[in-house]
Amino acid sequence: MTSLPVHTPVMLNEALAMLDVKPGGRYLDATVGLGGHAQAVLSASAPDGRLLGLDADPDAIEAAGRRLAPFASRFTLAQCWLDDAADAAAEAGMTPLDGILCDLGVSSLQLDSPERGFSFRSDGPLDMRMGPQQGAGAISAQEIVNDWPVDQLADLIFEYGEERRSRRIAQGIVRRRPIETTAQLAQAVVDAVGVRPGARTHPATRVFQAIRLEVNRELERLAAFLSRARGTLRVGGRLVVIAFHSLEDRIVKDVLREQSAAEAPTLHTLTRRVMRPSTEEIERNPRARSARMRAAEAT
Repeated sequence: MTSLPVHTPVMLNEALAMLDVKPGGRYLDATVGLGGHAQAVLSASAPDGRLLGLDADPDAIEAAGRRLAPFASRFTLAQCWLDDAADAAAEAGMTPLDGILCDLGVSSLQLDSPERGFSFRSDGPLDMRMGPQQGAGAISAQEIVNDWPVDQLADLIFEYGEERRSRRIAQGIVRRRPIETTAQLAQAVVDAVGVRPGARTHPATRVFQAIRLEVNRELERLAAFLSRARGTLRVGGRLVVIAFHSLEDRIVKDVLREQSAAEAPTLHTLTRRVMRPSTEEIERNPRARSARMRAAEAT
């Protein structure tokens, strides 16, 4: 048996506290990843708590299953896109839930696998798909990079990457076509805008983010998931979301505000301000530095 991938769940203690995990509770990890958060929830909900773990990535489901094996019959795993989570919870007989956790970060399994094409740290094919695509119009990273008109590509990088140099980058990408690997795409970005001395992030970081969000329809799926989350929770159940950039966090913030400020509120916001990881956690796990958590309780 191969060893489990190294995995450090982000803001773990804060997530457990916000979920208010109790023995016997029913919990949904809507983006189970490598199972670090799920493992902690199952431990805290012993001896009879149950957990449903979902993920679009079949490799993540396999790894999470191995990590959670000691909990035997107290967990169920299923491959599922985020926007189908409410249906999956109902079909598994888990509703109403005591808590929902959603960690929107790309897992280390994906980032550290060059063949998945999520990162430019190691060269690999332009892929970026989190799991099998669904429905008509499914698209790959390679199609976006090589087939989209320069204006459409620039708009994507500006809107989903929040990159003000989007037009220069898009023009640079078009000049370098065909682009087949992550290293080639990263180099096209560097050639277009250079590398700033002392910069904390690579100039292609936002470009990769934008393309990944489009390939997997992540923002669209997140909004659909949040619109149905309250309907799966019991009164007093908790919703906890960990986002990793402002586009995701803005969607979460807006939904929580709308549902808590309605004439008949369905959620009560527990985090007046966004929660961030501690300095100590960031030192231990630099990938946590951009994490931001929001939580609410069903009313």
